[in-house]
Amino acid sequence: MNLNVVFDQFPVLRSDELVLNRIEETHLDELFDIYSNDRVFEYCGIIPKHNKATVSNMIGHFERDYAKRSRIKWGIFTSGEEGRLLGIIEACDFNQKVNMVTIGYFLAEAHWGRGIASRAVEILTEFLFGQVNVNRVQAEVMLMNEPSKKVLLKNGFIKEGMLRQAALWSGKGIVDLEIYSMLREDYIQV
Repeated sequence: MNLNVVFDQFPVLRSDELVLNRIEETHLDELFDIYSNDRVFEYCGIIPKHNKATVSNMIGHFERDYAKRSRIKWGIFTSGEEGRLLGIIEACDFNQKVNMVTIGYFLAEAHWGRGIASRAVEILTEFLFGQVNVNRVQAEVMLMNEPSKKVLLKNGFIKEGMLRQAALWSGKGIVDLEIYSMLREDYIQV
C-alpha cells in the first residue's frame, strides 16, 4: 500500500462529470445543508449537526485527520469551474498489514437516486486499486440501508455477511452491519 499517494499531496480525482476534491470553508453552506439533514444520516454512525459553527469546525477536523494520515474526506463535486458540493466520500482505517481500506459516503438528499454515489465509489476504487495499490476495499452498511447496498453491488462489491452487534455508532448504539468488499482480483475482473 502506497500511502504517500494519498497523504503527501491531497489527491484530486476526476471523471467527466464528477471531481473528488478537498472540502474548504467556501463550501460551508453546502456542507451545512448535508450535515443538518437528519435523513442523510439515518443509516450512518454520524449525528446530524444543526449548528453552522459546528460544521465549520468539522472542516478543520477533516484537515487534522488528513495531516495525521488517518483518514481522507473528499467532497463530491460536479465537474466545471463552479462545482457544487453534492456529498462526501472518504477512505479510512488504512490497514497496512492486511493492505486494506474502508470507505464510506453520503450525499445531500437533493442528489439521491441519480447514480452520483455509484460513480463516486467507482472513481475512488479506481484510485485505491490503481494508484494506492490496496488489495481490499470494504464498506460497512446498516441492514436497512438498501440504497447504499445497491451502490456497492453495482460497483462489483461482494456481500460477505453480517457482523452482529459489531459496532457502536454515534446516535444508533450497538448495531448490526453488513460487510461488503472488493479484492484486487475482483477489481481486475470487473
